[in-house]
Amino acid sequence: MNDRRESDEQLAAIVYVADSGIHGSGLFAARRIARDEYIGTFCGPPARRDGTHVLWVYDDGSDERAVGRIGRNLLRFLNHAVRCNAAFEDFDLYATRVIRRGEEITIDYGREW
Repeated sequence: MNDRRESDEQLAAIVYVADSGIHGSGLFAARRIARDEYIGTFCGPPARRDGTHVLWVYDDGSDERAVGRIGRNLLRFLNHAVRCNAAFEDFDLYATRVIRRGEEITIDYGREW
């Protein structure tokens, strides 16, 4: 797993939070983000159960081996879209295509959501 830990000040060079047309507040690109570009790491304390702003990473696709974090940085404001423009690799977020400045950054929460 990557040891990069971005504070909100560091992430603010890349993203910002604003009202979302999808749901509540969302995460938006502060500048153009290239395809496959690293955006940031979802940081926070370990989660023991599901809740608001919790991200689960499934090591081998099994629920027993899932690792969760309670989001404490700006990445906690990511909203869901089936046709998303970003995805996590472990807790690191990458653009899956070019994201234009001012565009909302979204991830696919998965079928169960």
